[in-house]
Amino acid sequence: MDKKLKIAIIVQAREDSVRFPKKVLFPISKKPLILKLLERLSYSKLKDLIIVAIPKNKRNINLESALKKNKFIVFKGDEHNVLKRYYDAAKKYKVDIVIRITADCPFSDPTLIDKLITLLIDKNFDYVSNTLKPTYPDGLDTEVFTFKVLKEAHTKAKNKYDKEHVTPYIKRNKRIKKFNLRYKTDLSKLRLTVDEKKDTELVEFTFKKFKEKFFSWEKIVNSKDIKKIFFSKNNTAQRDEGASIPLGQKMWIRAKNVIPGGTMLFSKNPDLFLPKKWPAYFSKAKDCYIWDLENKKYIDMSFMGVGTNVLGYANSKIDNQVINSIKKSNMSTLNTNYEILLAEKLVEIHKWADMARFTRTGGEANSVAIRLARAFTNKDNIAVCGYHGWHDWYLSSNLMNKKNLEQHLLKNLSIKGVPKKLKGTVFPFRYNDFKELKKIIRDKNIGAIKMEVVRNILPKDNFLKKVREIASKNKIVLIFDECTSGFRGKYGGLHKVYGVNPDMAIFGKAIGNGYAINAVIGKKEIMNMANETFISSTFWTEKIGFVAALATIEEMKKIKSWEKVNSIGKKIKKFWLDCSKKYHLKINIQGMDSLPSFLINSNDSQKYKTLISQELLKKNILGSNVFYPSIKHTDKILKKYYLNMSKIFKQISLCEKKNINIDSILETPIAISEFKRLN
Repeated sequence: MDKKLKIAIIVQAREDSVRFPKKVLFPISKKPLILKLLERLSYSKLKDLIIVAIPKNKRNINLESALKKNKFIVFKGDEHNVLKRYYDAAKKYKVDIVIRITADCPFSDPTLIDKLITLLIDKNFDYVSNTLKPTYPDGLDTEVFTFKVLKEAHTKAKNKYDKEHVTPYIKRNKRIKKFNLRYKTDLSKLRLTVDEKKDTELVEFTFKKFKEKFFSWEKIVNSKDIKKIFFSKNNTAQRDEGASIPLGQKMWIRAKNVIPGGTMLFSKNPDLFLPKKWPAYFSKAKDCYIWDLENKKYIDMSFMGVGTNVLGYANSKIDNQVINSIKKSNMSTLNTNYEILLAEKLVEIHKWADMARFTRTGGEANSVAIRLARAFTNKDNIAVCGYHGWHDWYLSSNLMNKKNLEQHLLKNLSIKGVPKKLKGTVFPFRYNDFKELKKIIRDKNIGAIKMEVVRNILPKDNFLKKVREIASKNKIVLIFDECTSGFRGKYGGLHKVYGVNPDMAIFGKAIGNGYAINAVIGKKEIMNMANETFISSTFWTEKIGFVAALATIEEMKKIKSWEKVNSIGKKIKKFWLDCSKKYHLKINIQGMDSLPSFLINSNDSQKYKTLISQELLKKNILGSNVFYPSIKHTDKILKKYYLNMSKIFKQISLCEKKNINIDSILETPIAISEFKRLN
């Protein structure tokens, strides 16, 4: 072997891994993971030096300190252009042959490294690896290449992907003399790398099991207890997933490690739309556009902030009012007069109401309304129809029967943590089933009826008026939950459309255009019960929500926003219907015009929903089978949506005719089921 050649192992490392931050410093047998890796690499007989190439920024100061403390060479280079970082490091230390290793592979094998170095030199290759057609376990990926081809790649590679992942240019270039080392059997599905925190369990176990200073990777994969304990459960990540998985999905993986359920709101769970591909997180939003963490721009044809942004994202008229208000402070020891102004405005719009209380969330508002109604009637029992949040009072319906709320929500909705003594206090009834409601009132000593005015099904046979009459007759408090429908389908609320006034009503979502504010309004004698029961919260008194709501309501009235969103919703419904007829699909279109949705009547309906999100995303559109229109959804935007959705409907038609297998065109797991609102 030519001793004149200078051979260096260059390890790329950083602290700020997206999926698993600071994983390189995670303690394994009381040492940082990267030091365990470097100890193994030191056993390479053919290398001259080991260089750890880290980004040149302040975020890697702990990593740099740990490396220097242990006498390892640290090279600080370009943060994003890792190819340049490798080139600059190799150039500085006058390296002839480079071995590329990543810091999340603690079982990198020096024997394998030396074998690849020997192949490169003896056979006069430019690039040798075991990754071109992987047969070795993930985590043993090793690339050996000459400085000459590294320089060429650095000089000629132009796209972001090539620069970020170092060797794609080399792999693609047919002129470069390459060789792929294969193992005797294909073990490529085994994982010995660290992508997520749970992967460290295998690493810790292995280093504790094998006490010798160096042990081969083959010893790991042949271990019976390692096979039994780990290899069956550490296969969730795919090989090279980190190079292809969107940044939003990386953050989603990270979120599930520190946030139970991954997200605060079930409706924003990325797996509801497109598992493994949904962008998941936003960097900015404007009108009906959203930019993800990688600054990719999408049209939002889905939830528009889960119904909060009727006037569009970052509406300047609303935001300017809020910003000017914040400059004068959002919170103080004294109250804000804006809460009075908003209360007066809501009472002015709803002549039947006398007073208002405010919260920040819909769940809170629902609980306030129930507390006041129970205090007023001195009765515990509630009849409910529709969805009313996560609080104990509502979920307690399932204490009697786990399927009680199935018609409103998910199957087997968990009641863990709900006090068992609440059993027999909440009784659900189906929308338009007046006989069912009458029976509940007759048998259960009901104090309040709590219901959504309309959701997916329109009232039949004067249903709402009958509910009003029976409530009045039995001195029952009638509460309309318009958290979603209020100020969307009608200025004020949907109850105005049907000429039925409740005793209390709840408004949220739309009235703040993205800012947190919810209102409970009602008759004086009921609302005054707040003086006799304790209802209080510090952040119900901050100013932002009130300012935003007043500005939003004013703008809605000025431009008649409800007319615009209803019109857009009607257009969408007609398009869905026309498409279904054109492609001979059985389709069920639901919801009020301002909240339309559809369901394809097929055993594969959930797969089709996933396909819709998949194909729309390719065209930079966020969408599924539900659409929350805003005033910013112009005809031009709708035209783009129509064009792409028509193609998807055609695909679905071919699937239904068995000309295409739906499973063959789905690129992700099937989306999980969402709320099943039948009312």
